[in-house]
Amino acid sequence: MQRLNEDIKTGQLKNLYLLYGEEAYLRRQYRDRLKDAIIGDDTMNYQYFEGKNIAVGEIIDLAETMPFFAEKRLIVLENTSLFKSGGEQLAEYLTAQAESTSFLFVETEVDKRSKLFKTLQSKGSVTEFGVQDEGTLKRWILGMMKKEGKQISSGNLEYFLEKTGTDMENIRKEAEKLFCYCMDNDTISREDIDEICIKQLSSHIFDMVSAIADKQQKKALELYYELLALKEPPMRILFLIARQFNMLLQVKELHKKGFQNKAIGEKVGLPGFIAGKYMTQAGRFTMDELKNAVEACVEAEESIKTGKINDNMSVELLIIKYSS
Repeated sequence: MQRLNEDIKTGQLKNLYLLYGEEAYLRRQYRDRLKDAIIGDDTMNYQYFEGKNIAVGEIIDLAETMPFFAEKRLIVLENTSLFKSGGEQLAEYLTAQAESTSFLFVETEVDKRSKLFKTLQSKGSVTEFGVQDEGTLKRWILGMMKKEGKQISSGNLEYFLEKTGTDMENIRKEAEKLFCYCMDNDTISREDIDEICIKQLSSHIFDMVSAIADKQQKKALELYYELLALKEPPMRILFLIARQFNMLLQVKELHKKGFQNKAIGEKVGLPGFIAGKYMTQAGRFTMDELKNAVEACVEAEESIKTGKINDNMSVELLIIKYSS
């Protein structure tokens, strides 16, 4: 990101940019900033394409067309999957593209082995936007708070992050709701967060598994019924419970090997502060209990698919079994 900021600040812009990664908010922010830096408000020489099945030949023909009364033409290609398959022809063209055309690619996932990715690496600028770490997210949230004239304690800031998850777009939306709700208050409390912020599905599942670990059967079932009331399909809930138990199993195994929170988070794809929560939760199960729980989830899925039991009953029995 530092290199992108420098390019935008100095005006020394490249003809090829690739922005990729799972943090959609940052991808969009830098997409729009680069667009403004490259072409400004010129709509005549700006073309945007989104989705699969893009005709690469037409894109190349367009790139070869001289810009209309301007120095640059900008072509933005978003979520095309060309970095997974079908991008070979475009990769070949980009090795000697028209200097008057700039390309900006925006993708969630890429195959780094693809010819198109390697071409962008060698000829342009490639930036990955992954899940941001705890410190970065906290600084960003505090920046928004300061701008709105609000204050929040460190404990409530962590609680807010636990509730919203690490997706920056979701954090922004939930923060804006909080600011509106607390319009007359300078300080945001835990009660305000509970009142206005929507708990993410992953947090809901985490709480359910915590209730199972604590043998709080009533609470675990109540959380399950809440998800059903929110129209979450039982099979999806089962999948998420299985994923949670599997994640706890991985965390426990890594901790046993001597890894600490940050390293564990990097290996299983969790921010460090959330990995710490998973470590605590994993400590409430034995290794055998976690392995058995994962196997039980697989068996429950098989029973549903073979028609031995309906999906709702299967998940309910699984919760009852492990919270008894």
